[in-house]
This record gives sequence, structure tokens and C-alpha cells, in this order.
Amino acid sequence: MKRNKFVSLLVIGLVLTMAASGCRKKPVNTTALPGSKAGKIGDASLGGLKDGDRLRTGEGVSGLPGEGIPFGDAGSHQGWLEDAQTLKTETVYFDFDSSAIRSSEKSKISAVADYLKANAVKAVRVEGNCDERGTEEYNHALGERRALAVREELVRLGITPTRIDTISYGKDRPADPGHNEAAWRLNRRDEFIVLTAPGH
Repeated sequence: MKRNKFVSLLVIGLVLTMAASGCRKKPVNTTALPGSKAGKIGDASLGGLKDGDRLRTGEGVSGLPGEGIPFGDAGSHQGWLEDAQTLKTETVYFDFDSSAIRSSEKSKISAVADYLKANAVKAVRVEGNCDERGTEEYNHALGERRALAVREELVRLGITPTRIDTISYGKDRPADPGHNEAAWRLNRRDEFIVLTAPGH
């Protein structure tokens, strides 16, 4: 008799266990974990980037400034002569962890726009840079946002979008190799490289 009771309890226990495991439902309306790839790419993440990668204009990164502005053909300025000195004094500087253009820097972008208007056969590459703090991936994304913010302002000032290339170097090209705020302030920047077609 005791054995029958034990077997019955065992069978009931197994049935209940199987029923409970078979009735599990998939979670609904879950919240994505930080860093997950659901939805748009956030400020701190560009999924798939590896250390040393460069973001170039037109790679389709969503949620960035200037994403609605058309791009030129990839490599359309490849082989053009590069001049890093002409617009060196117009380097645009940024606050820490920001791609917002400070009002004190807008006159520099206006000067670049005026230069391009006066030199219709030239183009420009905006190079985004960051200080050394933060990961490689984050700084490449921030450098790209900075370059695209300046590109967007140049377009607003009347420059044809296809005359403006962008690239992010992240923290790989510091203007000052120091490890203090004085150096970091100089490294959070966009530089302008004038591009001239061969033969002009």
C-alpha cells in the first residue's frame, strides 16, 4: 500500500514538473540590455566596429548628425591633392564628450564655407578627433559625430554636400600627446583638409 502511494506521488510529481516546463511562455515587451543591438545605434555603440576601424562618410551609421544629407560617391576625392595648412587656423574645438558646435567656433566654420565658395574647384575633408579618454570604439563614433556636425553646418551655409568628406580618427591622432586637460582640450577637434583635383 505504501509503495502504491509512493509511486502515485512520484507520477503526480513528474506530471506537474513536465506541465510546468511545457507551459513556459516567452517573455513579452522585454527591455533591451545596455549595449544590445536592438533599435538605433546609440552614442556609445557602433556595433561591428573593431579597434583601428575608421568611419568614413556614407557608411550608413544611423542617428548621427547630417544623416539626411546626401553623400558623394565613395572615393570621389580619392587621389586629390591634400593641403592641411590653408585652413589650419579654422580648427574647431569641442567640449568633453560632445559633438555640439560651440557658438565661439561657428565663425571658423563660416570662414571655411567662404573659402569653399571662393574656390569652386576645391573640396574639403573634415577630420574628427577626440582626446584619449574612452574606448577606441566610442571615440571613433564621437569623432564621426563631430565631423558630421561640422559638415551639416557647412551644408547649412550653402556648401554642396558632395564637396565635403568626413573621417574619424578617434583618439589615434592627438595634436598634443600630453595626459592632462590642456592637451585634451587641443585634441577634441575637427580639422579641415583642403582637397584639390589634380591639374587645378
